[in-house]
Amino acid sequence: MKRFSTLLLTAALVFTCTACGSEGDSQGSSDVNSEVQDSSEASTEEESEVQDSSEADASQESEAQDSSEASTEEESEAQDSSEAGTEGAEGTEAKSEGVMTYAEYDAAALESEVVIETYVQAKQSWWEDKATVYTQDKDGAYFVYNMVCSEEDYEKLVPGTKIKVTGYKTEWSGEVEVAEGATFEILEGNYIAPVEDVTSLLGSDDLIKHQNKFVAFKGMTVEPCKDADGNNIKDADGNDVAFLYNWDGSGQEGDDLYFNVSLNGNTYTFTVESYLCDSSTDVYKAVQGLNIGDKIDMEGFLYWYEGVNPHITSVKTAE
Repeated sequence: MKRFSTLLLTAALVFTCTACGSEGDSQGSSDVNSEVQDSSEASTEEESEVQDSSEADASQESEAQDSSEASTEEESEAQDSSEAGTEGAEGTEAKSEGVMTYAEYDAAALESEVVIETYVQAKQSWWEDKATVYTQDKDGAYFVYNMVCSEEDYEKLVPGTKIKVTGYKTEWSGEVEVAEGATFEILEGNYIAPVEDVTSLLGSDDLIKHQNKFVAFKGMTVEPCKDADGNNIKDADGNDVAFLYNWDGSGQEGDDLYFNVSLNGNTYTFTVESYLCDSSTDVYKAVQGLNIGDKIDMEGFLYWYEGVNPHITSVKTAE
């Protein structure tokens, strides 16, 4: 009986120990699981923080890109503004304060004071401190007659030179010009006007709108010279002549050359101005060599005298 009690007591003790061990293991497992969960949550938080950091970096990059694009747009706008500033309204050439645009000059009354900025295209003459020049800007042309000019300054007036001219607008036999006595100063700047073909405008009211410009006439035919009564002028051998020294044939070599050319049944008188192109120039010699019926191309300045009377600077066989 005593032995049985002992065995029973021993068994009870073993059962109690086993239960305790099971509770300890369960508690340890629970602690490990909790630590793993905490570690997992911490990792998730770190990943979230990394993601947030990445998104912040991406946001900053996007803002930097937007800022860069905005800066580029501002630079582009500034450049456009700068380019626009070189021209006036409707694309006209910008002028200094107090200086007329070509449109304002064109609209000014005759005998009124004008102030223009323009570019020398050719020099006709200098005599006793007076210079006559053909000038043009991007919008129109100006003939400046006998402006006050020293011989030293005249040498500086090479083609392309920018000048500011102050004088009076006048007209002589249809030619609009800046009158004798104008003053000028040389400015920074350079411009050579391109030649403008006005052949199609011959005989139209629009031709005069291009007065004094550097122009071209193409495919015109040389016609006989005529006297004031419309009769053909003959040489010593009784032949029709293709050119005259002076308008009436009263001159000699070295004087102005006058010759007639036609287009579409209309005849016009063109001139080689001897002060502009003297007898040593190619154009002077080319006109001396013309024959009636020749087809020619020409360039020159659209001068006016009782109608269109261009001052020709180049004559070539028509292309």
